[in-house]
Amino acid sequence: MGTACFFYTFFSWPAQAQTYTLVIKDGHVIDPKNNINGLMDVAISDGKIVQVAKNIDARQAVQVVNAKGMYVTPGLIDIHGHVFFGTESNHYLSNGLSAVSPDGFTFRVGVTTIVDCGGAGWKNFATFKNNIIDHSQTRVLSFLNVVGEGMIGGVYEQDTDDMNAKMAAMVAKQNKEYVVGFKVAHFEGPEWTPVDRAVEAGKLADMPVIIDFGSSNPPLSIEELFMKRLRPGDIYTHAFAQFESNAREPIVDEASKKVKPFVWEAQKRGIIFDVGYGGTSFNFSQAIPAVKSGFYPNTISTDLHTGSMNGSMKDMLTIMSKFLVMGMDEASVIKASTWNPAQVIKREELGHLSVGTVADVTILNIREGTFGFFDKTGYKIEGKKKFECEMTIRSGKVVYDLNGIADPVVVKTAPQKAASTQKSSSR
Repeated sequence: MGTACFFYTFFSWPAQAQTYTLVIKDGHVIDPKNNINGLMDVAISDGKIVQVAKNIDARQAVQVVNAKGMYVTPGLIDIHGHVFFGTESNHYLSNGLSAVSPDGFTFRVGVTTIVDCGGAGWKNFATFKNNIIDHSQTRVLSFLNVVGEGMIGGVYEQDTDDMNAKMAAMVAKQNKEYVVGFKVAHFEGPEWTPVDRAVEAGKLADMPVIIDFGSSNPPLSIEELFMKRLRPGDIYTHAFAQFESNAREPIVDEASKKVKPFVWEAQKRGIIFDVGYGGTSFNFSQAIPAVKSGFYPNTISTDLHTGSMNGSMKDMLTIMSKFLVMGMDEASVIKASTWNPAQVIKREELGHLSVGTVADVTILNIREGTFGFFDKTGYKIEGKKKFECEMTIRSGKVVYDLNGIADPVVVKTAPQKAASTQKSSSR
């Protein structure tokens, strides 16, 4: 059987016209936007999706991927990461050492698009673009911090004088190819000023805001935040956090273990509930009762940085696996990691496998066994399934292949005639 396959690959294909750059065969395609959830093939040419159908002729492809028994999905979109990596030792997540360089942490877990969540402010966005966005294979976008200096931390993020809505909106509109909205984070006072300034910037630029809310004691009202301060389409990140300091009101009532009625109403109103897992911003005590009651996150995201990736968070696939174990079905988990975030950041050309769209594709295997999932408190649940990334394709190019499932594994381009002539004459 292996010999027949060998001769088929190397002796039959050249006789066929190679219509496709790559064909993914026999995978289970989950494409929520297009309501596809079943066995299909996917064909790619010149960096675009050109066909999604049953039984696409693999002989017409330069490269074939055997995805039998695997899920084929749009490239994952992580709308809350921190990739404004730099060398400034006292700059936290803004050109600092606590952020990470994106390509080393995205493709291996199926992420093709990551949004830096507030690392850059309107004063230093140009540095972020020049150093990170322009030099990354991963598609890197930005929620611009309403603080001009960005997420440097400490007293900088308490300076309301540096929260300039007009300047933030101007820089966002000048860079609308990369900026998708505005971020508020880490403010410790009892005022609404940071939220109001970010929403003002959002109105000026017609973009959403993402809120890392609550460091005051007593905490500000999340009901007021959802119903009076934020607009439909604005994002509440760290939605399943529960802090011992009571600096943030939780969405699940601690006594009844039920999602608060106004939280349900807020989601119906259009407030986006984002996981934003982070190092300390996720608790099973919030997530388990929420998911069991049918309250699902609109978007799954990591809050990736050096302080979170080696803790209970780890990566995008670990979080997706946790929600799978808690009771979300595979299609809902995929939707919250692809098409939903694409809509939330108003990049509706992403997050799906429609013909003509950029070929960002993730191929996932579901490992079966006994796996332990824990949160920051040490609370642990066990599951029998876990997502694993087999392959990531970015703009039609294989950028990560865990087990060499592409055939050929490496596509070798034909040498130029001039080079061949030169090589022959030198013998």
